[in-house]
Amino acid sequence: MRSLDEHPNISIAVRYHEAVARLAAPEELERFLHPDMVHTQLPNPLFPQGVDRDLAGTLAASTQARTLLDGQQYEVINAVASGDQVALEVKWSGTLAVPFGDLPAGHVMRAHIAAFLEFRDGKIIAQRNYDCYEPLA
Repeated sequence: MRSLDEHPNISIAVRYHEAVARLAAPEELERFLHPDMVHTQLPNPLFPQGVDRDLAGTLAASTQARTLLDGQQYEVINAVASGDQVALEVKWSGTLAVPFGDLPAGHVMRAHIAAFLEFRDGKIIAQRNYDCYEPLA
């Protein structure tokens, strides 16, 4: 495993995930994101059809997360960089602030994530997430 601060784009990717974990305001998150960015979440239990978001949609989703979650954590397990691309292996957990489907407030959701980020001008221009959720029960 590479040191998480060895490559400048890994450092940016980790700091971005730390900000997301803090449920940072959209203005803070926007500093990490290229204006032309696209965030793709591949199909998973929360988004069965998958979802593609532009910058505005990504920031709106972060605002919505602030109402749904009491808190969340991202643990970066591994990071690999090549040129303008970074691959992250991440463990995520999030505590629901409100009921979600059949899950009560206070339930801790967990996922294992592979995130692939592309950079342009030192900012994230593309992010693809493969989120493997633990059973939602």
